Amino acid sequence: MAAARERRSAASMSELFLLRHAQAAAQRAQGDRDRPLVPMGRRDAQTMAAWIAERRLAPELVLCSTALRARQTLEIIAPGFAQPPQIESEDAIYLASAAQLLARLNALPAELGSVMVIGHNPGFHELASILAESSAGPLAARLGNGFPTAALARFEVLVDWAGLAARRARLVGFVAPQDLARGVL
Repeated sequence: MAAARERRSAASMSELFLLRHAQAAAQRAQGDRDRPLVPMGRRDAQTMAAWIAERRLAPELVLCSTALRARQTLEIIAPGFAQPPQIESEDAIYLASAAQLLARLNALPAELGSVMVIGHNPGFHELASILAESSAGPLAARLGNGFPTAALARFEVLVDWAGLAARRARLVGFVAPQDLARGVL
């Protein structure tokens, strides 16, 4: 964490990555929490892992829902990180609302420079919409169309984690596997 503290003090902002889990099987008898990724979801997660590796993303901490589809998404993308992060699986992220996700982020240590959360809609879409400091521009327009499976929103956090609130982050990236397949980015 000492390196994180140095980076944090040198650059007065943090990064937040919201990664929605990849596409999962329809709900069956096993219940929602135990739905596995489907083959297309695995391919989409691999596409995102390659994109993450190309950009050398290195979150210091990954908070992951305990749902099987979120954990499987993490297993696929983790080798793409430039450095191994600390990983915490948390029940509270499973189907969390925007308010619950924001409360979890507010509890992060101030010296933490970058965090990825892997979870679910509708909470992710709502949180991303709340955080973005500006509702204009092409990224905000794309986010306004929804938060598809395996999509990643990247924010610059303009305050300490405890002060993170509506319009206190800048949306600097939003990518989905479909965008990459179409060559949109």
